[in-house]
Amino acid sequence: QVQLTESGGGLVEPGGSLRLSCAASARTSSRFTMGWFRQAPGKEREFVAAIRWNGGHTYYAESVQGRFTISKANTESTVYLQMNSLQPEDTATYYCAADGTLILSSIRNKDQYDYWGQGTQVTVSS
Repeated sequence: QVQLTESGGGLVEPGGSLRLSCAASARTSSRFTMGWFRQAPGKEREFVAAIRWNGGHTYYAESVQGRFTISKANTESTVYLQMNSLQPEDTATYYCAADGTLILSSIRNKDQYDYWGQGTQVTVSS
């Protein structure tokens, strides 16, 4: 069982930056994929970014490509999401997710992730 804890959300003005962190309770093995999803009120939970623990390959939603960066800390089971040039449409609850069996075609599919954090709120407003 893996428990995920997000932190780093908050209120930021348009154009600003935030860094989210996700700490896993257990050491993630090299086969793990960790991802970030977000859900705005009244909308479906959507994929934001993911990283393969083995090799560090990264994947992004088109809407955040070039603005957000996902990374990992090798010495700890922690994943970060650096969010720059934030816009009001980025406002959502951001969730960290993890899974040990994902294949490449499933990385963007929220239903394929077994472990989820409780979420952290990101609000972009002036």
